[in-house]
Amino acid sequence: MEENGAELPLSGVTVVSLEQAIAAPLASRHLADWGARVIKIERPGPGDFCRDYDHVMNGMSSQFVWTNRSKESLAIDIKSEAGRKALDALLPRADVFIQNLAPGAAERLGLDAAALLRKYPKIIACDVSGYGSGGPYSDKKAYDLLVQCEAGVLAVNGTEAEPAKVGLSVVDIATGMYILNGVLMALYRRERTGKGTAFQASLFDSITDWMSYPAFYTRSTGRLLPRTGARHATIAPYGPFRVGDGSTIFFGIQNDREWRALCGTVLGDDALADHPSFRTNPLRMQNRDELQILIEQRFAALTGDEVLRLLDTASIANAHLNSVEAFLAHEQLHARSRVQTVGSPSGPLMSFLPALTIPGLTPRMDPVPDVGQHNDAILAELGLTKES
Repeated sequence: MEENGAELPLSGVTVVSLEQAIAAPLASRHLADWGARVIKIERPGPGDFCRDYDHVMNGMSSQFVWTNRSKESLAIDIKSEAGRKALDALLPRADVFIQNLAPGAAERLGLDAAALLRKYPKIIACDVSGYGSGGPYSDKKAYDLLVQCEAGVLAVNGTEAEPAKVGLSVVDIATGMYILNGVLMALYRRERTGKGTAFQASLFDSITDWMSYPAFYTRSTGRLLPRTGARHATIAPYGPFRVGDGSTIFFGIQNDREWRALCGTVLGDDALADHPSFRTNPLRMQNRDELQILIEQRFAALTGDEVLRLLDTASIANAHLNSVEAFLAHEQLHARSRVQTVGSPSGPLMSFLPALTIPGLTPRMDPVPDVGQHNDAILAELGLTKES
């Protein structure tokens, strides 16, 4: 870890995470970024099955590299005598324990959050599941896309003709951030009270919170939030617009000031702001297609860069429609040195800095571990050997 001139916020915190896939590993990686020691418990041999999602990063999985830098890997069979002995020796040293085993597995092993808190009153323990405890789905296996389906996410994504999944593991990411939030709240509570916390996070509950807006809309109107492709479902104009040079640009209007600036500065027609079909957002939504045609007619004589400059002049938020390749070359990424390199068993790999910027502190960007890479060191620290 690079010297920071000041201790990282989570230095001295030890996290033991019996984790796999994305949600729990993403949460523990965020803890590692800011100084926590994260010991990742994996299966001997293949390890976390996320290691084999693909092999595109010098033979390593892109999703595993994303969620597992700066960790130590301890490969043990927790159902074996030796593996359980190692875990039992490790738990009293843990400040935080996270597990996302299959439904019911943690309880059978006595590793659920409530049981651990009874045994270790200062521990912060989190159970991660697909659908939470209780209810008819509590024992149902869950993966990101399947929970997107159950929570109606696909119903609000895509086009009018066809629903679509979110292109990112949005349910896993949401859950990972709620796990992180719970751990940090519990650490703060323990600092004040000396008490540990047992808590739960689930994929379904996490995306339920994110689905509030379309759910509230449907409950209040009796209508489904329409699927509108790349256009905003309830604000206009907000989305993609074709320009004269064949490119597509995006912009969004959030309020009356921006609408009037669009009409006057960008479209060159102040009177349009008070047109009876467009003067309010509900009216613009009712007449969205007509407005789209009108705007694109005005843009037909301009290039994409010219339109974006006009939008900037008018203080209207806008964007290029970038490919992933264009994002990787984005000037904002490179001007702020957001692209970094981390080590791995297969050599140096690209990574991005954590999203937070804390003046005077440099987050950890330590290597992605191999399966069981730290077994000898951790077992020795616990006074154990491979055989014991």
